[in-house]
Amino acid sequence: MAGEEAVVPVEVAAPAPALGEPMDIMTALQLVLRKSLAHGGLVKGLHGAAKVIEKHAAQICVLAEDCDQPDYLKLVKALCADHNVSLITVPSAKTLGEWAGLCKIDSEGKARKVVGCSCLVVKDFGEESEGLHIVQEYVKSH
Repeated sequence: MAGEEAVVPVEVAAPAPALGEPMDIMTALQLVLRKSLAHGGLVKGLHGAAKVIEKHAAQICVLAEDCDQPDYLKLVKALCADHNVSLITVPSAKTLGEWAGLCKIDSEGKARKVVGCSCLVVKDFGEESEGLHIVQEYVKSH
């Protein structure tokens, strides 16, 4: 019982902001990507993302702005525009890789050996959550 009590506050406190505070888009996106990863609805990399987008199975696409391949960025943006897939950009590929689970978590709960991820696609959001509603509102407004 004591072990469960110690784990529960860490899971609740880490991803969620304090009650009453509005959640920003990056926090909401991180929550959505974690839920999607847990439900097997996250596709990482250009090859997998292109396949899912072309099958019209993609819900949203997330692209890292610091990708150094202009053709890569151009291809992903064109695929999303052609297939009416919402595109969200994040500043760093390392951050996106950490959110997508491409890292090791040490005993202190910090991410180590993070692999960058320039593009990923969500094909299944998993569960309904406050973060999902915030991301959907953001996509509608942009």
